[in-house]
Amino acid sequence: MGTKLCRTTSLRPALLSIMLAVLLPFSSCHEEKAIDKLESVERLVLTTVAGPESLAFDRRGEGPYTGVSGGRILKWQGKGRGWTGFAVNAGNRKECCDTSDVSLESMCGRPLGLQFHKATGVLYVADAYFGLLAVGPKGGAARRLAASADGGRFNFTNGVDVDQGTGEVYFTDSSTRYQRPDYILSVITGDSTGRLMKYDPRTRKVTVLRRGLPFPNGVALSGDGSFLLFAETGSCRVLKHWLRGPRTGAMEVFAELPGYPDNIRRTARGEYWIALNREKINLNDGVGVGVGVTEDEKATKGKAAATEHPVAVRLSGEGKVLEVLLDGGELASVSEVAEENGAIWIGSVELPYVEVYKL
Repeated sequence: MGTKLCRTTSLRPALLSIMLAVLLPFSSCHEEKAIDKLESVERLVLTTVAGPESLAFDRRGEGPYTGVSGGRILKWQGKGRGWTGFAVNAGNRKECCDTSDVSLESMCGRPLGLQFHKATGVLYVADAYFGLLAVGPKGGAARRLAASADGGRFNFTNGVDVDQGTGEVYFTDSSTRYQRPDYILSVITGDSTGRLMKYDPRTRKVTVLRRGLPFPNGVALSGDGSFLLFAETGSCRVLKHWLRGPRTGAMEVFAELPGYPDNIRRTARGEYWIALNREKINLNDGVGVGVGVTEDEKATKGKAAATEHPVAVRLSGEGKVLEVLLDGGELASVSEVAEENGAIWIGSVELPYVEVYKL
């Protein structure tokens, strides 16, 4: 059965439309929703570095803070001051400061997932090479909390979220076989060596919750802390791991997606933005926006099917698709979509800026 698409609302060229749509086979078509306010866009441009992969806001709502190439964490101080340095890992060197050279990452570090514990003001960082790090409220040198679990060193620390009640930190190690520059190999080879873990700041111990995962990536806790969502990039889906209640320890599929998911951010409404790093590859038909689309539908979409790509989805607390964010090509490799301070914030591990859309 083909997939029916709802009529879209046209926005600026970079974001062709945000629509309540049926891009996924299990969804049903919703009424169109006008989102004209999102036409107000601002770019927070980086200069000598790139790749604002994850975005975090502190307990005062300031930021965003983001990790970039060269191993640094920067803070947005507003239009007057722009980006300023906030933290580096303890081993960071002078030659790392203004580089986008991937070959230096193992020396400089590469901060990926970020999240604050609001009560303490501590920023937790998943650094692809240095492991799980923590930065105090005043910034400076990050301290390493953990670099291994159950005798196995972290090889590709990636996503992170914090239980604001308990202070426990949940994070992923995407692969024990491949590091960040070779992440595509991890996906296309079907590597399933990733792990989902928990760090307890009271005991300073790491617990492995799940192992044998195909590229686990971003993570997000539910509002009540009863379950954890994590992106399983290699299988293009989001999984739910129960932390409390009668199903503690059980895992189930939360959502199937039309692309490879990256970071997950929960909204104040209890919904979830899932960034799609790349569009799903169909080995039979190549890459296309219409997962499960018939040949007739492909023909009617014409060039639009080749240019409009899903870069994020907003899911309900039950995993139902509420919105699909489409892009005309500018926002390749979207890593995170966060809804904060009355705006949509978009980060990318490749681009030299953060895009902000006012709600």
